[in-house]
Amino acid sequence: MSVVDLVMPKLGESIMEATILKWLKKPGDNIAQDEPVLEIATDKVDSEVPSTAAGVLAEVLYKENDVVPIGAVIARIQTAAGTVAAAAPVAAPAAAPSPAPSAIEENPYQPTTLPEDMRPATVHQAGSPRFYSPLVLKIAQEEGISMAELETIPGTGLDGRVSKKDMMAYLQNRGKAAAPPTYQAPAVAAPASNAVATTTPAPSPVSYGGNVEIIEMDRMRKVIAKHMTDSKHTSAHVTSFAECDVTNMVLWREKVKKEFEKREGAKITFTPLFIEAVVKSLKKYPMLNSSVDGDKIIIKKDINLGMATALPTGNLIVPVIKGADQLNLVGLTKQVNGLADAARNGKLKPDDTMGGTFTLTNVGTFGSIMGTPIINQPQVAIMAVGAIKKRPVVIETAQGDSIAIRHMMYISLSYDHRIIDGALGSTFLNAVARELEAFDINRNF
Repeated sequence: MSVVDLVMPKLGESIMEATILKWLKKPGDNIAQDEPVLEIATDKVDSEVPSTAAGVLAEVLYKENDVVPIGAVIARIQTAAGTVAAAAPVAAPAAAPSPAPSAIEENPYQPTTLPEDMRPATVHQAGSPRFYSPLVLKIAQEEGISMAELETIPGTGLDGRVSKKDMMAYLQNRGKAAAPPTYQAPAVAAPASNAVATTTPAPSPVSYGGNVEIIEMDRMRKVIAKHMTDSKHTSAHVTSFAECDVTNMVLWREKVKKEFEKREGAKITFTPLFIEAVVKSLKKYPMLNSSVDGDKIIIKKDINLGMATALPTGNLIVPVIKGADQLNLVGLTKQVNGLADAARNGKLKPDDTMGGTFTLTNVGTFGSIMGTPIINQPQVAIMAVGAIKKRPVVIETAQGDSIAIRHMMYISLSYDHRIIDGALGSTFLNAVARELEAFDINRNF
């Protein structure tokens, strides 16, 4: 008889935690290997976590809506035949206090009673080091919390670990905890101002002027908001712009689109043509296909191109075309269409949004002529393509300059100024523009 730990799987390079949305199984349920046990959510995509072994779900260590660090044990599965109650002798040696086995037998759904089991002081008295997730350490650094102060924060996570939820609760009460001494010290002086100070926080959040409608952000909107704000705090954003004549590309697509769909069974849009030009330019300027790790620049040899995709809810997601540099135009078209359809129908898998090294967003789809996109961390650049508009422009011909109606488009590149200077960013941007302008109108697909 053995027990297997089910851990929160690694879901992406920059993902450090996930939220448990729903338990699909309860303690005592039989589970087949690879059968979904719970649903989780990250800032990239919602997904299911499959069982790594066949057996009986003995216990779960987190509740729904808990935020769990990657790698943490979230459940235990009894792999030998038997009932859940038989799991108690297995769990008993690990839980030294005598009440633990009986608690598991009485209610296997609550293997750890968090309010009594935080035990931060016990961990420190033993002199053993306390584990902190990268997210917790980042919050502590941003809020100016020293390690000594961090050690005093009670943790509700596994083995008394401090979670993001604990940090948020501590920060909310941090100012309140410091308020009583300043209020009680001057017993006579300025009681009115002290009274105002204690009552002002309450009414301010609920006062809205005029005729308003209040809408609660959904979970994905909150995650996107945090991801975008964190990106601005992480990277020094700079945006450069270029204009390109895409007349040949537009005319070629119009000429071949029916034959392409008939032969390949897929509609060709402008997106794979843009991706093709970006990939060729990334090969020439690999610094744009990199990430930053402290003082190190990590240049990625694989080109995994993310494409920002709008969901029916209005939110955005970025599925990734893996090995985009290894695909021809037909392969890119099928990848673009397949990922876009999966995103719209809620069928993206966690792997579909992992490992991106550069992102393309088509703001022209919604009529914008240009944009200043926010970098998708941990990447260092993102390109936006605007709407294609017919305009009269001056062109050079064998007979001299003339005015002609051309299909024109603005493209923009936001890049991380920590490692990419204006010269390199503009050079890369113009390289993409040249690729689009030099499109061969007689090419095959």
